Amino acid sequence: MKKLIKDITNIQTGLFARPSSIGEVVYLQSKHFDEFGQLHSVLHPDLLAEGISEKHLLKDGDVLFAAKGTKNFAAVFENHNEPSVASTSFFVIRPTDNKVLPQYLAWFLNNHTTQTLLKGQAIGTSIPSISKQVLENLEITIPSIETQKTILQITKLRNKEKSLKQKIETLREKQIQAMLLVAASQ
Repeated sequence: MKKLIKDITNIQTGLFARPSSIGEVVYLQSKHFDEFGQLHSVLHPDLLAEGISEKHLLKDGDVLFAAKGTKNFAAVFENHNEPSVASTSFFVIRPTDNKVLPQYLAWFLNNHTTQTLLKGQAIGTSIPSISKQVLENLEITIPSIETQKTILQITKLRNKEKSLKQKIETLREKQIQAMLLVAASQ
């Protein structure tokens, strides 16, 4: 089944705010994520809750899409009891159809083919940006929930395989360099 993203989600922009050193709400920014959309830093509440609308508070399963800059990625928000809001670098995509898993939607948005399509429609030269309209009119194929789960499991295993191969290569390089040092000192 194919649908437009706007038919299965609500999309809103993130909140513009100036973080401070203390607060009650976490202000998620692109800098908190690595190039694969994984959180890479410990988050601390850095916004005061006063004046923040309920509609901007992130919910478990919201998909954050980094639409500005050259590092476009999607990540699923997981609520860890810290109230959080997304910065204006993100679109917050809230699935409204229970036939699509948030993780599958993020996988689809991170897929190389989808990324190429989105980057081709980005506007701006110094800081490219993907518009809300482009995102809303993106067509997504929605397989059964079981197939979505299988795709996600395969992706998880493939990423683990890549990580292990990289670790093996690093260890192998260290081993070879150590052997060469021993050979050079004889």
